[in-house]
Amino acid sequence: MTSEVQPRAVLVQAARKGRGWSQSRLVSELRRLAAHRGQALPSDTNVKRRVASWENGHSSPDEFYGTLLCEALDVTAAQLGLISPTTQDGHLLETRYPPSPESAISAVDQLWRADLNGYEPLLLSETSAAAWSEASLRWLVAPEPAFPAEPVDGRVRVGLSDVATVKTTSEMFATLDDRFGGEHARHAVIHYLSRDVAPLLKGQYKESVGRALFSTVAEATLLAGWMAYDSCHHGLAQRYFLQALRLAQDGDDRRLAGSILSAMSHQATFLGKYTEAATLARAARMGISGVATPTLMAQFHAMEARALARTGDRQACETALAEAASALERRNDTHEPEWITYFDEAELAAEAAHCFRDVNSARRAVANAENAMSGSHVRSDFFATMVLADAHLRAGDAEEACRVALDALDLGEQLESARCVSYLAEFRQHLGSVGETAFVRDFHDEAADHRLWIAAGRAA
Repeated sequence: MTSEVQPRAVLVQAARKGRGWSQSRLVSELRRLAAHRGQALPSDTNVKRRVASWENGHSSPDEFYGTLLCEALDVTAAQLGLISPTTQDGHLLETRYPPSPESAISAVDQLWRADLNGYEPLLLSETSAAAWSEASLRWLVAPEPAFPAEPVDGRVRVGLSDVATVKTTSEMFATLDDRFGGEHARHAVIHYLSRDVAPLLKGQYKESVGRALFSTVAEATLLAGWMAYDSCHHGLAQRYFLQALRLAQDGDDRRLAGSILSAMSHQATFLGKYTEAATLARAARMGISGVATPTLMAQFHAMEARALARTGDRQACETALAEAASALERRNDTHEPEWITYFDEAELAAEAAHCFRDVNSARRAVANAENAMSGSHVRSDFFATMVLADAHLRAGDAEEACRVALDALDLGEQLESARCVSYLAEFRQHLGSVGETAFVRDFHDEAADHRLWIAAGRAA
């Protein structure tokens, strides 16, 4: 018996007994979960023998049974001792653009499972600037979309109705993300992708269905990336974006691929990688030039403007914003992908407010932020309100800044978003330079009980 297997045996047995289950009950739960995945287990006697072997330290669960065990016992793979960093890091922590559809399917499946099981090195991983450059170049010069040579599991037959189900479910999760923040339902999204979507990617489907499936899963993985980004799991988010880009390529969906590069640009700006962010936005524009829509081009110009503002290049920033506004004036929603129609005048005003704040044009930042409230996108409205508060502060009107920041705290009461906390932490830092005035004291008294403000205090 090895020193590695022995502790794992104790952990598996302890997790089972912690739920008050017999081995027979665990076998029943494993069978139920396997059936939900379209898999059939051997006889109860056979599975019970496996459980006894794991708990006696004579063997270890393989990847399939390990996933079922974690789900049945509601624990992470790390808690069961099923993840060994020495064997997992090389694959899970890679940031390269997948060279084939098969590698993308395998990589994203591994990421979903590791994320679901709370694999800490992945959750705490950092981004790679080289990966952004490689991904944009590889996508720009990519050959025709590829297609898996053969299904991993031919027993799972996939049709367009399955693709429609994934799309509808992802849209529901996107609504929750928008309303409550990326941390609210992130675990549920990854659970759905790992349990229900991964078997579809490995299944049997016609090429036309496969294209639709890849595109839809790319969109869902993009959402997972945004949610990880909003939770400030930045390395994980970048890895999701990379897999989504490859899936969009093989789904022959260049518009969506451009939007994924735009998301990468947004994250790079947030992380202070401004040159990389501007390059990613330009790559998005270049890569979809033949199939571009006005709204997409407006978003890409806006992302470039955000990056340029942070570099201090005011003239180039304003030029990019003007291009964005011009493109948005030409939009026709009937010709736009459904997932980009949210980007309207209010969204562009929010992007412009960020830009003018960052180039120290406080009055213009205020004017744009006041036009950025959509009333239908809670988190976006929170960001715009905080930019408005920060702009008032930079314009010398600290009292109005405090009043607006309290509005943002009320607006964000239900949000679970590390990015929102970062906006508040930055405002808190800037407010410290104002001094201890009466209205600043009143603000601190009123803000003290707000969950996000408390979190910002910890982050400061």
